Amino acid sequence: MPSLKPDITGFTRQELAKKLIELGLNSVLVKPVWNGVYVKGATDFSQIATLSRKHQLLLADHFTLGRSTIVRDLISRDGTRKWLLQFPDGHRVESVMIPEQDRGALCISSQVGCTLSCTFCHTGTMKLVRNLTVTEIVAQALNARDKLCEWGKKRTDCVCTNIVLMGMGEPLFNFDNVSTALKIIMDGDGLGISRRRIMLSTAGVVPMIKRVGIELGVNLAISLHAVHDELRDELVPINKKYPLHELLGACRDYPAASNARRITFEYVMLKGVNDSDADARELVRRLQGIHAKVNLIPWNPWPGAAYQCSTRDRIQSFARIINDAGYSAAIRASRGDDIMAACGQLKSDSEHSVVTR
Repeated sequence: MPSLKPDITGFTRQELAKKLIELGLNSVLVKPVWNGVYVKGATDFSQIATLSRKHQLLLADHFTLGRSTIVRDLISRDGTRKWLLQFPDGHRVESVMIPEQDRGALCISSQVGCTLSCTFCHTGTMKLVRNLTVTEIVAQALNARDKLCEWGKKRTDCVCTNIVLMGMGEPLFNFDNVSTALKIIMDGDGLGISRRRIMLSTAGVVPMIKRVGIELGVNLAISLHAVHDELRDELVPINKKYPLHELLGACRDYPAASNARRITFEYVMLKGVNDSDADARELVRRLQGIHAKVNLIPWNPWPGAAYQCSTRDRIQSFARIINDAGYSAAIRASRGDDIMAACGQLKSDSEHSVVTR
């Protein structure tokens, strides 16, 4: 049964101060509470040693301070980890930790299910159940720190250095909660993950893109996957509402883009569908005037899918055309595909009626 008490990890620093004042406490307590939760990793108010016993009990009477339940913890042969998280209402999402030699990216979800119905994506076969709350988004970062034993470490010694919103759901359909959660994650006195180490991926919710740049200033990734509206309408159906010329126009105007911080265009390579040299040349033409780089993603299979991955030679030829035009085109290595943790493979069993919040 979900607790009726709010979880304190859903509050910004300002909201926490307001709640403390409402309880008759001094807002000066924000600092020890914030430090206890986001630096020390407390999961119970009694663990925040800088609070008096009286204050610990008072906070416990009015708030919760917990974690999402980790139902499954899978480790790939390449070191990628996938966590299936369950929330108090029984719904579930997946998050993925992708370690590198000197860094690591945590791929987090923003919704239970997805509304986009992208035909090449396993998550797209799910219905949208609901948006994740601020607490549930932040919890994915907290759970990762728990499992990686990173509380109390210097940031330079942590594996979880980057956040990518590329998990289940469309972040810009849950912008308010995603925005608040990222501000908590970016807080320099807490988890302290810089906006330059956060990437938000969208399939193209054009009206919200400018707000991302102004209010968050994080790195932007666009799930493009096609260079003609007819094909993109099929692969990424939101294109019917926000066609390519509108999407790419919003990218040209993105406030946080620069030569140093280019917009990433994600392009899944589908054999005989979107992988011709002509497609590559059209992609180059479409990207003119945008601070851009391209991630070419070998398509990752999932049960019942109707696609095949482009051959290695075809992907390399595609990349060569983009690189020769002066853009960076990286071929992304599949990570975690043996545990269904690779790009486009995430899916939980929370498929119920559509209820958003």
